[in-house]
Amino acid sequence: MNFPFHDKTLDGQHILITGATGGIGYAAAKAAVSAGARVTITGRNEEKLSEVRQACGEDKVFAVKADLTKPQARDQLVEFAANEFGPITGLVNSAGVGGGDIVESLSEDDLRGTMELNYFSLVELTQSIYKSMKENGKGAIVNISSLSGLRGTHGNSAYSASKFAVVGFTQAFALEAIEHSVRVNAVCPGYVDTEMGRNAIKSKGERHGRSYEEQLELAKESIPSGRLTSPEEVANTIVYLLSDAAENIVGESVKISGGSVMR
Repeated sequence: MNFPFHDKTLDGQHILITGATGGIGYAAAKAAVSAGARVTITGRNEEKLSEVRQACGEDKVFAVKADLTKPQARDQLVEFAANEFGPITGLVNSAGVGGGDIVESLSEDDLRGTMELNYFSLVELTQSIYKSMKENGKGAIVNISSLSGLRGTHGNSAYSASKFAVVGFTQAFALEAIEHSVRVNAVCPGYVDTEMGRNAIKSKGERHGRSYEEQLELAKESIPSGRLTSPEEVANTIVYLLSDAAENIVGESVKISGGSVMR
């Protein structure tokens, strides 16, 4: 799929994308670069970050390895990014972890680890970047939540709770940030054709004694469009929300469900 933006859509913008080594983050980086932005990408795997940078265009992309659960790493990320490309004007909070289990089988480490990366580090990184956006009187933030952040599903309580938290944060923070011309929104995809999405389908199948192929077919049958969402489709929505075309979209949670969630 091509990205339907011209190379001036995000011209002059500096976009920071977390979780850039994952399927959605990688697609978002490619889309932002094609739309004219300079992009800072971050993730924990240095080798994968280098691959993403090369694929997107090394002159437009700056890569910083960082563990976003560590305060010092977050501070250094923001500092290094600003030194390389100037103030950050757009933030895509895409870093996250999937997985989970039924409530009686959840460990404390699993629960805390999910919330730490999916929610707490997202909020704390946003706090750091919002300061300069507020001072400059302009910015856009897109948080990647999930359809699981809008309704719970069986065996998904830890992940779902973390993504509900992201949606709640998005809505509340958006009301504060728009007073300073900073827009905050969320994107809520369902099953996306990425490694994380495929692992989620596999795990659900295992819980119900089904093969991956059987569970995949059931997933597709539950979606009116009959297919999974591509990471590029999510990336296109992200770029739109970062752009001036979405200047009066505030505090929304944009569903990408193939018709499976209508409200």
